Amino acid sequence: MNLIATKHAATEKVEQFLQKNQDVKQDALFQDGYVVEMEQQIEGCFILEQVDNGVYWLKQLHVTKQAAPSLPILLESVLALAKERNARSIYVHSHQPMVDVLLEALQFHPQEENRFVDNHPVEKGNWWTYNVS
Repeated sequence: MNLIATKHAATEKVEQFLQKNQDVKQDALFQDGYVVEMEQQIEGCFILEQVDNGVYWLKQLHVTKQAAPSLPILLESVLALAKERNARSIYVHSHQPMVDVLLEALQFHPQEENRFVDNHPVEKGNWWTYNVS
């Protein structure tokens, strides 16, 4: 599994991935995003956006069905990337119960009230945070 800044990835591969996954917001992905390459194919993407000093928001995490079993490894790779960027904390908004289970297993903590969640209200799903050490 390779994490590649979208702007440095092979354009043809990114375009093939985006054609099959049209719910991905392309502009943001090319600006701040990464693609996940597995076996010479792009099988996922995410954006790790800095929202404050040392605070990041992991958003638009998307993987294909083929790559879904690798999601725990991908999340650990994202945490390593955040650590390289000297992140103090990472926020994630989950829309799926299975992702909630995975986040909890990876020691993310559910959030109900805090500055970040209040500034980014979302009606469905759950907010989680991870303290990078």
